[in-house]
Amino acid sequence: MSDPSWTDSENDLIVADYFAMLTDDIVGLPYSKADHRRRLQPLLSNRTEGSIEFKHQNISAVLKGLGEAWISGYKPAFNFQASLVDAVARHLLAAPVAVTKPERDRPLAGFNDRPALFVGPPPTLSNQPAPKELEQMQHIARKFDVAGRDERNRALGRAGEALVLEHERMTLATAGRRDLARQVCWVSDEEGDGAGYDIASFSPDGRVRLLEVKTTNGWDRTPFHITRNELAVADERRAEWLIFRLWNFSREPRAFELRPPLDAHLSLTATTFEASFG
Repeated sequence: MSDPSWTDSENDLIVADYFAMLTDDIVGLPYSKADHRRRLQPLLSNRTEGSIEFKHQNISAVLKGLGEAWISGYKPAFNFQASLVDAVARHLLAAPVAVTKPERDRPLAGFNDRPALFVGPPPTLSNQPAPKELEQMQHIARKFDVAGRDERNRALGRAGEALVLEHERMTLATAGRRDLARQVCWVSDEEGDGAGYDIASFSPDGRVRLLEVKTTNGWDRTPFHITRNELAVADERRAEWLIFRLWNFSREPRAFELRPPLDAHLSLTATTFEASFG
């Protein structure tokens, strides 16, 4: 016999417990998942430890869909109740700082003070999740406008750009091109957002790289916004322009690059329209 649906109060209790562990997990403090389950169990309606464990995995899946960090020891498990999504959203609205505040808003360190940023292959059709899992993730992202949230988070965007600026300079310096490293420019910081890219850099052979940086604390398939101007520059300067996508930013930043034509990699959906009077 399956467990009856969890109530809103039960969901709120287990979500709060999960976030307490997640906060410790992010800052590197020790905690015991078993102790958390045992303390939580008497507060719930006769839930087994196994049921609590699985619900924690459901919360990881919801956070994945929301483009947030989750506890790696709780592998995301899908087919969760819609009410659990609402409970997680309520908690994030009430106390967002514990999970969403980037840890990388401090001043840049020297080239040798931080590990090199891992830049891997982008997501593809061949490595996408199972259809039901992907559908749940996309539904959550649309419902809560995850792309818009990341776009509006100026601290997150700025911290991501700062890390990529450092990465580009370090890569060139390591390749013996300190002359080019000194010329890498944080365009959006010095000139504003109108250029259609954030960082002007170079390949070690001297070719220009125009990087539009998109940053999220979420997984590699978290959606993001792209402006009409960015698309225009991508088309005009397609040999030089690229998206530099940073993901898992609050934990262990990883990245991939996307080059035009963007519709070979992405589904582009118009989400806003300009309204003007006749």
